[in-house]
Amino acid sequence: MARVDRLRTVLATRYVPTLLLSLLAGAVVFLVASELFPYHSLNHDEGVYLQQAALLLDGQFQHYPPAGLADEFRPWFFVVDEGAMYPKYAPVPAGMFALGLAVGVPRLALAAVAAGNVALVVALGTEAFDRRVGVLAGILLVLSPMFLLASSLFLPYAPTTFLNLLFALGYVRAVRADEATASRRWAALAGVAIALSFFGRPYTAVLFALPFIGHACWTLWTGYRHDAARLRPQLTRNLVIAVLGITGVIAALGYNWLLTGDPLLFPFEAFAPLDGLGFGKRRIVDHDLVWTPALSVRATTTLLVLFAQSWTAAGWVGTVVFAVGLLAWAGHLRARESTPSIDRPHLSDDTLRLLLLGIFVSVIVGNLYFWGTYNVQGGLEDPNDGLLAIHGPIYHFDMLVPLSVFGAVGVVGVGDRLREVVARRYSARTARVVLVAALALTVPAIGVAEQAALSGPVEDSADYTAKYESAYEPLESTDFENALVMVPTPYGHWSNHPFQSLRNDPGFDGDVVYAQHQDAPSTFEVLDAYPDRELYRWTYHGEWTPAPDENVIGKLVPLTVREGERLDGTTRVGVPSGAQSAIIRIENGSDVRELYIDQAVGEQVSVNWSVGPDGLRVTDDDARPLGESGALAVNGSQELAVAVILNYDGGSTLTYRQEFDTRVRDGRVQVVWPAETSVCSLTIDCGTRGTYLPDHPDQHLDGVWVNGTLTAPSR
Repeated sequence: MARVDRLRTVLATRYVPTLLLSLLAGAVVFLVASELFPYHSLNHDEGVYLQQAALLLDGQFQHYPPAGLADEFRPWFFVVDEGAMYPKYAPVPAGMFALGLAVGVPRLALAAVAAGNVALVVALGTEAFDRRVGVLAGILLVLSPMFLLASSLFLPYAPTTFLNLLFALGYVRAVRADEATASRRWAALAGVAIALSFFGRPYTAVLFALPFIGHACWTLWTGYRHDAARLRPQLTRNLVIAVLGITGVIAALGYNWLLTGDPLLFPFEAFAPLDGLGFGKRRIVDHDLVWTPALSVRATTTLLVLFAQSWTAAGWVGTVVFAVGLLAWAGHLRARESTPSIDRPHLSDDTLRLLLLGIFVSVIVGNLYFWGTYNVQGGLEDPNDGLLAIHGPIYHFDMLVPLSVFGAVGVVGVGDRLREVVARRYSARTARVVLVAALALTVPAIGVAEQAALSGPVEDSADYTAKYESAYEPLESTDFENALVMVPTPYGHWSNHPFQSLRNDPGFDGDVVYAQHQDAPSTFEVLDAYPDRELYRWTYHGEWTPAPDENVIGKLVPLTVREGERLDGTTRVGVPSGAQSAIIRIENGSDVRELYIDQAVGEQVSVNWSVGPDGLRVTDDDARPLGESGALAVNGSQELAVAVILNYDGGSTLTYRQEFDTRVRDGRVQVVWPAETSVCSLTIDCGTRGTYLPDHPDQHLDGVWVNGTLTAPSR
């Protein structure tokens, strides 16, 4: 009974606040991830990690698409190597996300990592100061906009910080343990954690661990010089951490060897050799610049200012209380007329505080060497135009640890000072009343500051989610079974960029397979690889850009492959009032034929045409050629187009355009039908901006409609 009472007391006084705060953090992150980012975020790396997580659950490190079709299925940030594909990132963060995928609720992994980070910050704050500071540090972490938003994404920053914090706590407990066995156990935890962190993100792990590595080396040196009796346990403890930590290096080198064939060639470098650390020419995909120390300092200064203004707890409030906490600790040291001793056997509180501040310094200085500091801002002309505007300075995520701990010191210091002044003048009871009143007055102000810091990123993210929701609506309302969906590629030949939710199963054999719609040859190669699936084309009306408020409307079209010795087509279009004449235009990609209609334009225009091994031609008798006449050749697989151009006074035009993939083989012609149809003003080809939406007439001019048929002639 006494043990039960003791357990209840311990739980009530030590662990319940941390548990409740951690669960709250996990619940908030789960809610944000589910409601604000249901289709993921502007950072398309999320799709990379989720694709990699699915691979790991399937027992694979690489994708193996159908033979010869790697380019049609290549996910964003995947390396293609002899038909196989592997991600440029190490598998540790994806492995953590895979735990959520395994139970069917992927975002549970995000919630668990967030809860773990809060609990570990509370523990470290308690170790460095006391439990009040620890719990307040956890609260400030939860209030930090970057923590809330970045933790809600399938990105590696929060998981890596979790491993780094686990290492830090393990190291502190190992050094401070009174028993050798306990010390070795905590050291083992620290070693495993830093090994996983290094395997996942080597540079991030090194920057975080540097202050602790420095402390370990210094204690070994001072033990060797001044106290040989202390050297053996210190050596044993650090050896355990080092040996286990080195396994992370070995694992990373082995993973490199498995995927790239070279232990020293990381997949990250295999994907983009110039996308890494160092000054000079930097490049990734189509983005490059010369990264100089001067540009690095400018970019870092701008980033830190924005960090201080918007991304700490309640925005600028977090920065202010951090500064207050730092000054309070410095004043504490001056009052004692001492400096932290870093060679004590059990790691003094002041030394631990120095190590936490060391993280702040090492992260800032280390990232001067990485051009991602510039890229996350989207450039310096408008630093709020990049990923930083949505997620914060994510490469500096570890800085939230010292910011939260010393921010908590600032809050506690101000509270203690206020209570002390009031109690000295009046009474302890009055001091408590004043503290409660101050808290009541402060909370609304903090709430306003938090809302101001979060409003911009949240509104932009909500707009981006609405954009995806509109685009994906026809996909979500369709129950696919054994389907093949052709997907547009607005950002080049990548899958999941920008359409992260449209991911394939590791075996490319799920209920729905998503393939890139690139050109006619690749389309027919995909169709040959999947001959028995129901075929669809998914597209949208509008132009896809990173701007969150530029909306699009999705469109899903069931497709068939029409085949015959010749196929006859008819294109009928509506004529908005005022049209003076009409021109027919046919294209095969490299050549064009234009014909004018030798009759008055009425309420509609009808064009007859045919396609076969002898080419694409207009078959109307009243169509007169403008220039060269005759059929357009069709060689192998080609994209063909039939357009009707309506001319108006003043030179304005309205163009109906139908594009279709065609293949001639063995004396027969195949066409993927219906055609991709668009309606364009003032231009012949406006891409997805003019995608025809028969179910949304409000998106087009009055009188606009189009209908196309394609049949094999009866014998």
